[in-house]
Amino acid sequence: MYQRILVPTDGSTTSEKGLTEAIAIAKLSGGRIRLVHVLDALSVAIGGDGFGSYSTEFLPSLRDAGQEILTKARQRVEATGVEVDDALREMLSGRVSDQVLQEAAAWEAELIVIGTHGRRGVRRMLLGSDAEQVLRQASVPILLVRGE
Repeated sequence: MYQRILVPTDGSTTSEKGLTEAIAIAKLSGGRIRLVHVLDALSVAIGGDGFGSYSTEFLPSLRDAGQEILTKARQRVEATGVEVDDALREMLSGRVSDQVLQEAAAWEAELIVIGTHGRRGVRRMLLGSDAEQVLRQASVPILLVRGE
């Protein structure tokens, strides 16, 4: 059974649903969970007035927010008695899915549990799907947990 379960989290309701399933699996298997939050620096820099102000103004805020998301998720897992640790990763280029896959390989995850928004049509085309990219490229099993 799965002993090393990677759970990407962004603090959304959808990722919380994924975490719920990961906790259930870890409890059944006696496994442990690694939470990972990826700071998507590129999207914030593009949305702002340039990378210079991003690095001095937004990066500390993003780090703090990311750490808060991880802390809340970690406390939730700890309350169930499941062993847990976390990782905060920064991304200056590429996709969030690339960072998730790198973390899975480096940590030797046996399962990745991801909450997915299940976007369709134009929203999916414009926003993309990191969950789909992880699903297509991962070398370990993936559990996609559908949001509302």
